[in-house]
Amino acid sequence: MTQLSVRRWTPKHVAKWLKEEGFCDYVDLLCNKHRLDGTSLLALSEYDLRSPPLELKVLGDIKRLMVSIRKLQKQNIEVLEELGFPFDGHSPSGSGGSLDWLCNGDQGRDCDSTDTAPVGEEYHQYTNGKYKQHTRRLDPEYWKTVLSSIYVVFVFGFTSFVMVIVHERVPDMRTYPPLPDIFLDSVPRIPWAFAMAEACGVILCNIWLLVLLLHKHRSILLRRLCSLMGTVFMLRCVTMFVTSLSVPGQHLQCSRKMYGDMWAKLQHAVAIWSGFGMTLTGVHTCGDYMFSGHTVVLTMLNFFVTEYTPRSWNFIHTLSWVLNLFGIFFILAAHEHYSIDVFIAFYITTRLFLYYHTLANTRAYQQSRRARIWFPMFSFFECNVNGPVPNEYCWPFSKPAVMKRLIG
Repeated sequence: MTQLSVRRWTPKHVAKWLKEEGFCDYVDLLCNKHRLDGTSLLALSEYDLRSPPLELKVLGDIKRLMVSIRKLQKQNIEVLEELGFPFDGHSPSGSGGSLDWLCNGDQGRDCDSTDTAPVGEEYHQYTNGKYKQHTRRLDPEYWKTVLSSIYVVFVFGFTSFVMVIVHERVPDMRTYPPLPDIFLDSVPRIPWAFAMAEACGVILCNIWLLVLLLHKHRSILLRRLCSLMGTVFMLRCVTMFVTSLSVPGQHLQCSRKMYGDMWAKLQHAVAIWSGFGMTLTGVHTCGDYMFSGHTVVLTMLNFFVTEYTPRSWNFIHTLSWVLNLFGIFFILAAHEHYSIDVFIAFYITTRLFLYYHTLANTRAYQQSRRARIWFPMFSFFECNVNGPVPNEYCWPFSKPAVMKRLIG
């Protein structure tokens, strides 16, 4: 029988081999009931022995049988390669199938397997059906990051221009007094609060820039921030253009301001854009109330900091949330926005962030036709990012100049 190619073995040959190896108790199960021939014997894995329909219960027999099968596989490496099972010292596959494709067409493992590996990750399957995660390389795709940066810069510029248009349409305070608001009517105005809100934003922005600089996958993070920030502010352009709310407080010196020709409007829009729309830089706008752009920035930065830092960094996470919540409080305490402006801004920003990352981390939906139709920008930016982005850090430069001089 040893001279006969394993590929030509019949169940009778397999039965004889099992008896020679000392597994007489399994001849009936493997050869008579399940008709294992030489080809299927070579493709057999420990996962197959443990799972239905075989379900071997004796651990020692499973291990000894796999040792014999691996010896047989090693003697027939060429046959394994012809069958599409390259021998690497482990069993060919988890359940006799391929680990190459998921049910939706993505790379993964066999559709019929019950012990599935997490989708979107690269895993090595041991012979007992368990998985060990491999380090996977994420393509930074810098050109996509550049496109997303251009997108957010354009949106910010467009938002600045819409703010100029809205300022021309701000309702007259004598005709349209401030609307009733439970928070604004209950909390007295704090004059310096809005500057404190912007200071919270500046601190939070610096924390995020430090995280972004040291994160190994900084290109993907920046791309996601630009795409999300641009999308939320584009929605803000629509809402504040469609609905002009009355000024939330008598202290605001807001009245209709006509800028004349298009060139004057563009100049003022550039001034708003270059000053990041912040009062700390001398920018003063009116009418852009629905919804709060400051709340959007604070919340988005907070969520990115907490998402892309390790869960054990409790101090950073606590500080980020404190800055976010105190910034929102200061916006309301300054009476610069209605409560509904801040609430809607917080809700939209958080939902969009969570929806985006849920889709990005779910590979099965990421490549679906529905995602490409309803979320074309998401599908474009995330098509090559398989699963969650790991929080890995590295120095962004090869070696600092100081270290070069010290080390030589």
